[in-house]
Amino acid sequence: MALTTAEVQKIGLIARLDLSEEEIAGLQNELNTILDYVDQMNELDLDGVEPTTHSAELTDSLRDDVPVPSLPREAVLMNAPEAKEGAFLVPRIKALDGIPSVGLEGDGA
Repeated sequence: MALTTAEVQKIGLIARLDLSEEEIAGLQNELNTILDYVDQMNELDLDGVEPTTHSAELTDSLRDDVPVPSLPREAVLMNAPEAKEGAFLVPRIKALDGIPSVGLEGDGA
């Protein structure tokens, strides 16, 4: 199945590409070559072949998710510019249209 020039133009439009006539002709040839390869693969007898996502078996290389002790709160807050009641104190974020401002209560903002 070969793509027509109009189909390539539509693909370019969907992809929001401003294609020249030369680019459309070049893409038409490239896309038709890809579709020819797909047609060749469709002719293969794949009965009994399991679908795969990778050509090689993959193994999970991540470590086990094991809880470990974290840093003491005091050590973490020691580097904070400001802290209050065991938490980081951050500047208030200015309110946007219809969205209330965010910040710690009682900080005067």
